Amino acid sequence: MINQEKAEQAVRDLLVALGEDADRDGLVETPKRVASMYAELLAGRDTDPSVHLSKRFPVEHSGLLLEKDIPFYSLCEHHLLPFYGVAHIAYLPGKEVVGLSKLARTVESFARRLQLQEQMGEQIADAMMAELATTGVMVVITAEHLCMTMRGVKKPGSKTTTIATRGCFTDDLARQDQVLALIAR
Repeated sequence: MINQEKAEQAVRDLLVALGEDADRDGLVETPKRVASMYAELLAGRDTDPSVHLSKRFPVEHSGLLLEKDIPFYSLCEHHLLPFYGVAHIAYLPGKEVVGLSKLARTVESFARRLQLQEQMGEQIADAMMAELATTGVMVVITAEHLCMTMRGVKKPGSKTTTIATRGCFTDDLARQDQVLALIAR
């Protein structure tokens, strides 16, 4: 839970430290707006992703299930700048599948916190394995990081792709290739 009052004061202090007049017309409400923005962007810290994965349905389908192109926005924990992109989640269900919207909610839950892309994929994969009776899961995330595109090396348009695998996807390159081919379609 974000302490709104402390966050507002911190933003005000930052504005002053940057040489701004925090009392000028354009900035008077900025500390409140920025503190509220961070409360929204970091709301995933206060959620339990397993809640989303608890809504399951019995099935007799044992083939691959892929939810792709799940958009997300997150904040890099190193620079507090956004990174954004899409996540793809593939898994082999056991006797149950999770509601499709719950996969997107799981991604959102992990994205809405100070994060590293590599860590986010691992967290999603671990949550899927812990909550579902699945034989394997593969999470592919592709994102653009503003800490790399608008500052530092300044390479707009560059993207980072990470892959997290669990269970049967870990050593089965043919199964991984199948997922990657479906994502590329």
